[in-house]
Amino acid sequence: MTVPAPASYAETGGGFVPSIQGLRGVAAISVLIDHFCDMPKGGVYDIPNPGFLPPIWPWLQSVINSGGHGVELFFMISGFLIPASLVRHGSIGKFMYDRVLRIMPVFVVLHLALFVAGPIVGYKFFRGMDLPTYLQAFFANLFFVQDAIGLPIAQQNAWTLTYEWAFYILFALCFGAVAGLKSWLLAAPLILLGFLCILHWPITAFFVIGMLFSATNLRFRTRGAAGVVAGLACFAAMYAALDVLPFAALIPGFLLFGMVLAIGSGMSGLFSLTPLQYLGKISYSLYLVHPFVLFPLQVIGLKLVDRGVDRWLLWSGFVIFGLALALIASSLSYEIIEVRLRRFIDGTLRHIFARKMAQSRAA
Repeated sequence: MTVPAPASYAETGGGFVPSIQGLRGVAAISVLIDHFCDMPKGGVYDIPNPGFLPPIWPWLQSVINSGGHGVELFFMISGFLIPASLVRHGSIGKFMYDRVLRIMPVFVVLHLALFVAGPIVGYKFFRGMDLPTYLQAFFANLFFVQDAIGLPIAQQNAWTLTYEWAFYILFALCFGAVAGLKSWLLAAPLILLGFLCILHWPITAFFVIGMLFSATNLRFRTRGAAGVVAGLACFAAMYAALDVLPFAALIPGFLLFGMVLAIGSGMSGLFSLTPLQYLGKISYSLYLVHPFVLFPLQVIGLKLVDRGVDRWLLWSGFVIFGLALALIASSLSYEIIEVRLRRFIDGTLRHIFARKMAQSRAA
C-alpha cells in the first residue's frame, strides 16, 4: 500500500510538474476572487449592488464573477493526473485508497464543523430543517449523493467533488475493464456513459482535455513574452466563452493547457513562480476552507451596511481581511490536516491491516 504523495506533487508517473502546481493555485485563487464579489450580495441577485457590494461597473462584476470557472482548470488537471496515478498504483483498490486519503480528511473536518456549528450560528442551510432532514442532509452530503436525492449542497464549493468522484470511479472502471480484463466490450458502455455525461454536463468535457494530454506528448511550446501573452489570451477566451458557449471554451482551454504543460514555454515559466507554487500546494484547502473564513466577515458586513457604514469601506475590508485570513487558514489546514492528519490516518490504517494480515497468517 503506497503512502500518498504530498499535495505539492503532480501525479505524472511520480514526477513533479511545477506548472501544474501553479495552475492549481490560479484555479483556487480564481474561485476565491469570485466569492469576493458574490458573497457581499448576501444571496440577493435581483437588484443592482445588493448587500455591501459597492456600485462597481457591471462589466467588472462579470469579469470578477467569471473567476468561478477556476473549477474547469481543476477538472483539466484531474483529467491529466488521474490516468497516470491509476497506472502508477497498478491497482484500483490502491488508487481509490489514495483518492479517499487525499480528498476526505479536509472535507470531513469541514463537514463536521458545518453540521455542528451551522445550526448554532444560524447558517441559512439549516433554517427550518427538522431532525430527519438534518440527518438525511448530513449523510447525503458526506457521500456526495445530495444531488441524486434532491437535497441541497451543504459546503458551498464541495459540489465539484461530486464530479471528481464520478470521474475517478468511471475512469477506474474503464481502466479495470481494458487493462485488467482486456475487454473493450465491457468498457464500451462505460465510455458511452461518459459521453452522455458530457452532453448533459458540458463542464465534464474539461476532464477529457487533461486525458488527451496525459495520453500523448502533444505540447505547445510558445516561449518568452509571446508565449505568456498567447496563454493569457487563451485563459481570458476560455473564461469568457464558458459564460456563453461552454463547448466553444474547450478550444482555448485546450491551447492553454498545452502551453502550461510545455517545458520551457512562457506559461510554464509563469506558473512555476514561487508564489503560485505555494498557492498550488495549499490549493485544495484554500478552495474548501475560504467560504468558512469569509462567512463571518460576510455576516459582519451585512449588519454594518444596514447601520449606514460605507460600502466601499466594508468591501475593501472584506477583500483585504478575507484574503489574509483565507491564506492563513488554508496554510494551517494544509499542514495540520492534509499533511499530519492524513499521515496519521494512513499509518494507523496500515498498522491495522498489517496486524490483521499477521493474525490471518497465524490462524
